[in-house]
Amino acid sequence: MLDTLSIVPGTVRIADVPDSQYVVETVPAILRWKLKPTGDSVRIVYRVFPFKLNAVAQRMSYDSLARYSALTPFVFNSGSDDPVESGNRRLINFGNLEYNGSFGRELSVGNAQDAIVNSNFQLQLNGFLGDSIEIAAAITDNNIPIQPDGTTQQLNEFDQVYLQFKKRGWQLALGDIDLRQKELYFLNFYKRLQGISFANTSRIGPKSTSTTLVSGSVAKGRFTRNVFDGLEGNQGPYRLTGANNEFFFIVLAGTERVFIDGVLLQRGEDQDYVINYNTAEITFTPRRLITKDSRIQVEFEYADRNFLNSNLYLSQGVQVGNKLKLKLGAFQNSDARNSQINQVVDARQRQFLYNIGDSIQKAFYPTATEEVYSRDRLLYEKVYVNNAGGTDSFYRFTTDSLLARYAVNFTEVGVGQGDYVQDLNSANGKVFKYLPPVNGIRQGSYLPVTRLVTPKKQQLISLGADYQIDKANSVKTEVALSTFDANTFSDKGNGDDQGGAARIQYSNQSYLSQSKGLQLTTNVDYEYVQQKFRPLERLRYV
Repeated sequence: MLDTLSIVPGTVRIADVPDSQYVVETVPAILRWKLKPTGDSVRIVYRVFPFKLNAVAQRMSYDSLARYSALTPFVFNSGSDDPVESGNRRLINFGNLEYNGSFGRELSVGNAQDAIVNSNFQLQLNGFLGDSIEIAAAITDNNIPIQPDGTTQQLNEFDQVYLQFKKRGWQLALGDIDLRQKELYFLNFYKRLQGISFANTSRIGPKSTSTTLVSGSVAKGRFTRNVFDGLEGNQGPYRLTGANNEFFFIVLAGTERVFIDGVLLQRGEDQDYVINYNTAEITFTPRRLITKDSRIQVEFEYADRNFLNSNLYLSQGVQVGNKLKLKLGAFQNSDARNSQINQVVDARQRQFLYNIGDSIQKAFYPTATEEVYSRDRLLYEKVYVNNAGGTDSFYRFTTDSLLARYAVNFTEVGVGQGDYVQDLNSANGKVFKYLPPVNGIRQGSYLPVTRLVTPKKQQLISLGADYQIDKANSVKTEVALSTFDANTFSDKGNGDDQGGAARIQYSNQSYLSQSKGLQLTTNVDYEYVQQKFRPLERLRYV
């Protein structure tokens, strides 16, 4: 090395030595001989820069950081050739995760359509994160917004994300989660949700354990139950209705439970029934012949997109020895009245809902609005009539540009509950005509109104205790309190929202003959439920 600084290129001169016998690197300043000189000394002349071109600019050296800093610098690469040692020095140690899946893109073109891009993604993960955290993940994304067909026994989920982490006694789940509660009699439910849940099991004593489950989520759908009688010889399809008498909705796949005369049926073309989730229609196969005496009950969840619906759930259980078990559960389901999705409620409609209070069966809001005449629209005229009760009015379809002023939407309210029926004519669309009441009895099934869905709130808390007196005798008790507000827009009628329930059960098992294996089981059960008590789902068996 000639110098600690950087040599200016082209300034090196060596006396009596040709340029072809040596080479000089200007940064750093190093002279290398191609042919060693024959003399005992050489004279070198060169110029240098006033600074080093390869100087390191730093405020503190690495050693000062490593010795005097509170945080030890992280070394990303240990420099070892051992793959195990190198893997342990990574920024995030993914351990021995196993993964598989698929990722696809599809381009569809045609001579009468634009280019369409379809995508799908599937990923499954399982293994350990680090050395102790177990992870399981299932991520599925399809941009086709359809439900799976309800004709088979097994259904594959569309657009699902599920992540689960486990370590010792705790478990964390994220994404599309299913919650099922069977420990408490009055707080029994099955929900399909999107959110987060945390479960933990810990020991609080020599013979005592504690189990905790906390969940916060957004509901995918709303639970409801349809009970109806079959029609003689009619296998279907039977149309399902929502909790607010909706006719057009989507049933969440796999949430339905179908009973005929108290017997749970199986889904499938070769089983008992098939269901169309998109049209909410159920059809029974020849294995289950439907008669007028068939009592059909269908429980399901459907997509209710009127308000943002959230759920909070807390479950706490304590096992004390082998005799006492305490259980506590609390659940809240509420609609965010200011977070409207499909249904938009304006100021007048809010005032209307405030005035009706909890009488949501009266939530029919007039829909007639004045519009400018157009040939492409179905418009009505308003006709006034005089009767014994005074002046009344009704709407009549017309094509007269001077009279057609009102755009009217009609809602089916049931036979004998309305004043309009559908009129079959040549108009391009559904036209309704007015039928006057006969002897005070309505003759139609439709009204010129729209059904407003009110935001609701439901809370339920339940406390239970199981005590094993001895090997043959046990006692179970449970008390519950529920609150249900049918219209959170209004505080009218909120005084009767709460209801209580209680249950006590005694069980005895005794052997009549151990040699013959004869055993007598005796159960005594008393249950009290107030009329205003509102469970999440049904209490008793179908």
